[in-house]
Amino acid sequence: MESFDAVVVGAGAAGLFCAGIAGQRGLKVLLIDHADKVAEKIRISGGGRCNFTNRDLDPKAPHRHFLGANPHFCRSALARYTPQHFIALVQRHGIAFHEKHKGQLFGDRSSEDFIRMLQAECGAGGVAHWQPCRVADIASSGAGYELRTDRGAVTARKVVIATGGLSIPKIGATDFGYRVAKQFGLRVVEPRPGLAPLTFDGAEWEPFAQLAGLALPVVIETGAKKDKASFHEDLLFTHRGLSGPAVLQVSSYWREGWPLVVDLAPEVDVAGALAQAKLRSRKLVANELAAIVPSRLADAWVQREPALQRPANEAPDKALLQLAGRLKRWELVPTGSEGYRKAEVTVGGVDTKELSSQTLEATKQPGLHFIGEVVDVTGWLGGYNFQWAWASAHACAHAL
Repeated sequence: MESFDAVVVGAGAAGLFCAGIAGQRGLKVLLIDHADKVAEKIRISGGGRCNFTNRDLDPKAPHRHFLGANPHFCRSALARYTPQHFIALVQRHGIAFHEKHKGQLFGDRSSEDFIRMLQAECGAGGVAHWQPCRVADIASSGAGYELRTDRGAVTARKVVIATGGLSIPKIGATDFGYRVAKQFGLRVVEPRPGLAPLTFDGAEWEPFAQLAGLALPVVIETGAKKDKASFHEDLLFTHRGLSGPAVLQVSSYWREGWPLVVDLAPEVDVAGALAQAKLRSRKLVANELAAIVPSRLADAWVQREPALQRPANEAPDKALLQLAGRLKRWELVPTGSEGYRKAEVTVGGVDTKELSSQTLEATKQPGLHFIGEVVDVTGWLGGYNFQWAWASAHACAHAL
């Protein structure tokens, strides 16, 4: 039976990076993954260009960009391995990149550049890579762990679970990591889809379904008090509901039954603009409104109210004021989300109370580590989840 210093289960972003660092630090490492292809989530990320980190991440205030039962848990790893560290690695491998929006960094060419980089790092560390290969069982033994796999049994002093969450099952997502955690008595925070489009049903949505494809900047919020989350991003109408960066961001915080509140015209005094139109304009209300929001959206709102289907100077003051109020504070309750099928991440996972923030090792199961998305640490859209993958992998690899 072959023996290793460490076995890393999961060849995604966190697993590849951890295995490469550990190998280069002199450990004998085996990397295992059940899927046919390596790092599929990297491959499809960022429209195929990989949004690999975010310059704006502030490790001194991780709760700004991460959520979970304890957002501060990620502070240690993120402070020790920053976006600048990963950017330096990308530059050493000669990968060109650019900043797209709000600190989001993308490769200029293809996500494949980053996969090859991580594979090269594993190669430099002499990492053994078994893929596709399924792990049937993990058992603790006196000297560490024994793993039964499709290619036979192996032993290891340390095991790292980097199997991700449940998002995008078509590329191989499973609950393997959660099952391992529960097997060894570790608590798991109930997983749910994150960074996912939200859906609406019924006649109320019909007027807006026709707006599919329309995008506009909004301020969107959900929750209240300590649970309140707000984002200023673009919203996208779909046939089934709402998507776009604004909705993906807020979806990670949204819970069933909670309303969304949307300002469709941020930084615009809609009531004042319509009051001025009332005084001077003979244009239809919809035409005046089209100067504030996209014309298709203006038409959809006005069609719902007969009193507004007339020139602005003839529209009742009350109707104009109500229209302004609804545009500035559109309240609606999603019936659900598009689920794991379209979710970019999984919220929840292995409870951070069970892990060391320094080493990502289970505090009551020595030698067993959990990194990346399988942990109850979820980042905002825009490269934050990849940075958590790199940082947690780095912290773990150095602890091995």
